[in-house]
Amino acid sequence: MSIKDWLSRLTKSNDELVHDDLRKVAEQSGADTIQHCSDRQKARLRGTIEVLTVHPMESTPWLEAELSDGTGTISLIFMGRHQIPGIEAGRQLVVEGRISDVDGERRIYNPWYQLI
Repeated sequence: MSIKDWLSRLTKSNDELVHDDLRKVAEQSGADTIQHCSDRQKARLRGTIEVLTVHPMESTPWLEAELSDGTGTISLIFMGRHQIPGIEAGRQLVVEGRISDVDGERRIYNPWYQLI
């Protein structure tokens, strides 16, 4: 690491450092980055779950996981599920699916996933 890179890291916040590290891991794994994905694109993403939310609907409950790769966030929607073993905040995942842009929010419905 050069002195310039080292000094740059010293001036960044902890959140910026975490996002930089997430972005580097995603890029090195060959995954797409959330920032560069568009609506209806099939994507393979790698990131960390930041937030989990259960939406208890009468007809169809769903589990929503917010995934971040350092370049952005995307909601992973698991229809018909209240929980999934291993899916928890702070867990790293690789996911694949088609991106949907719903009211300005990016989502992937029922993605294929791999726990890391």
